[in-house]
Amino acid sequence: MTYEKVVTVYDTLPHAEKAVSILKAAGYQDGDISVVNQATLAASGADDVEIREPGLWRRLFGSNVLDHEATVYGRAVEGGGVVVTVRVPQAEVPRVMGLLDTHDPVDVLQRAAKVGAVPAAIAKTAATVTTSPATPAAKAVASTPTPDSSDVIRLAEEQLNVGKRLVQEGTTRIRRFVTEKPVEASISLHEEHAQVLRRAIDDPNYIADVDWSDRTIEVIESAEQAVVSKSARVVEEVVVRKEGTDHVQTVRDKVRRQQVDVEHLDAEKQKKAG
Repeated sequence: MTYEKVVTVYDTLPHAEKAVSILKAAGYQDGDISVVNQATLAASGADDVEIREPGLWRRLFGSNVLDHEATVYGRAVEGGGVVVTVRVPQAEVPRVMGLLDTHDPVDVLQRAAKVGAVPAAIAKTAATVTTSPATPAAKAVASTPTPDSSDVIRLAEEQLNVGKRLVQEGTTRIRRFVTEKPVEASISLHEEHAQVLRRAIDDPNYIADVDWSDRTIEVIESAEQAVVSKSARVVEEVVVRKEGTDHVQTVRDKVRRQQVDVEHLDAEKQKKAG
């Protein structure tokens, strides 16, 4: 498997740290990621003069680092910038370059044109690149150099990345309120009333008992009445809680993949095609 080293320049350490975090989140290991700045170069013994020399950067990234690229690397590090590199399989280079380009990297060709470090042979190209927003800021450096006579066609392939986000689907509201309903109960009530009876007497013996004085008899009447009172008791409780469940959802989409079609034309066919 052929590996390449993708080199990206950032003007600030926070941007570089965010880019490294994205790489790690994408599954790339610490051993394949390098961060080059003033501190790491000083720890390796490089002085200020070497930082400006292309030889230092060619030792770090390979012999195919151009002079103007080395100049941009050196100037960026001197100004507090950071150079991030990651070693990946050749087929993953487009994906990694896309990840690194999300945190405002330095466009090496544009920067070289501004500082006058671009050779005259490509100065016109650099001027054009400064107006092209599609220019990739990350550069892939081949770890295994190919002969100058070879042409390389890189094939890109998209990958489906499925993440999760939390959305609010609705609200369940539990409200307690009071209602009334008619009720009835039966009770037995007792009453006592005076009853006056008159009886005719024809016994002559009662004449001797005649009392001509006034007399009053009082009888207290009574009656029970219903007395209503209310008492409350707890008859039920409602427990409110959230219950989580998991389910598997299959996400379907289409990803693009570049392929090559190889057709060999002999001299006779080329003449006909011409």
